[in-house]
Amino acid sequence: MGRERFTVQTDEHTTVTDITEQVADALPPAADGTCTVFVRHTTVGLTVNEAEPRLLGDLADSLADLVADEGWDHDALDGNADSHVQAMLVGPDVTVPVTEGSLDLGTWQSILLVECDGPRERAVDVRY
Repeated sequence: MGRERFTVQTDEHTTVTDITEQVADALPPAADGTCTVFVRHTTVGLTVNEAEPRLLGDLADSLADLVADEGWDHDALDGNADSHVQAMLVGPDVTVPVTEGSLDLGTWQSILLVECDGPRERAVDVRY
C-alpha cells in the first residue's frame, strides 16, 4: 500500500474544489484496486459528484441553508461550530476504484473537496 499527500489552498469561507486531477496524479501507473482519499481536518469534507460550477455553488449554498451559522454551544470555544457540522454531513473521505493507475469514475463524476471554514491550506491524503 502506498500513500501520497498534496495540499489545496482554498480562497473562500465555503467553497467546493475539484481535486480529481491531483488525486489521479498521486496514483502510480500500475495501481489496481481502490484508493481512499482522506482529509485530516474537521471543517472540510470530500464527496464525489459532478464538478459543474453552478452545482458546486448550489452545494455550498445548501450546506449554509442546512446549518445555521449561529446558536451552537461549540461557538463559545472558537466560533466555527457550523463549519464542523457541515463537514460532518459531507464526511472526511471517499473511496474510488482504480484500474491500471486510472480512477474508475463515471462520466460526470469528480472528487470534490468541500471547504467549510476557509480560506485555508488543506492536506489531502491518497492511499492506494
